[in-house]
Amino acid sequence: MMKALFLILFPISTLTACTKQNDAMPPNNSTSRPVVPVTDTLSYLALGDSYTIGQSVPAPESFPYQLAGQLPGHKITEPTIIAKTGWTTDQLIAAIDASDINDKTYDIVTLLIGVNDQYGGGSQVNYRTKFVQVLNTAIKFAKGNKNHVFVLSIPDYGVTPFAHGQEAHIGPEIDQFNDINRDESAKAGVNYIDITPISKLAANNLSLLANDGLHPSATMYQLWVEKLKPVILNVFEKK
Repeated sequence: MMKALFLILFPISTLTACTKQNDAMPPNNSTSRPVVPVTDTLSYLALGDSYTIGQSVPAPESFPYQLAGQLPGHKITEPTIIAKTGWTTDQLIAAIDASDINDKTYDIVTLLIGVNDQYGGGSQVNYRTKFVQVLNTAIKFAKGNKNHVFVLSIPDYGVTPFAHGQEAHIGPEIDQFNDINRDESAKAGVNYIDITPISKLAANNLSLLANDGLHPSATMYQLWVEKLKPVILNVFEKK
């Protein structure tokens, strides 16, 4: 999260997302009807920082790729990811502006950004301004459909070994930044998924962390996906 790394900009053919269809058998009674698999093909854009690229775990174990393979009845093809370790909200905005996706739209857009604003001592006023800017961009990428934008809260890295016992300082600041992105998400009418409580579980369970003692492991990302899936499925089942 805190050291420079390369930009990952998907799609990449060697990391094509796994897909699944809902092949569950109906209950064994005469009144039930077979479950008919949905065949929607959905495009997916993930915007963020190290938590989105899955720093310190293989790319297929990052939450965007796990999510792409776990939406029953839906196929997500070629996830596009704009994220880099260490990015602040300002840097994410600059990267989007410099990318080749500005004339494209997507069915699903996730946004998780802000930990490096906090870590670097950035202004909460600036974060609010820039978060609103990038959130509006995310809505634009989602064809203007606010229901198709999913904001994730900032994880609390204060509980990790990397923080060296500074949770009493880091945790409250993360909460303040999350108050901002939660408030602005509510104003914009997008979906908000609070994964911060999951991140705090790492205080007593190091299997939820990658080997670097800071970023989530595949296991924690899976817990995030379990929070995301019902929200996304509810949106698309209402279509």
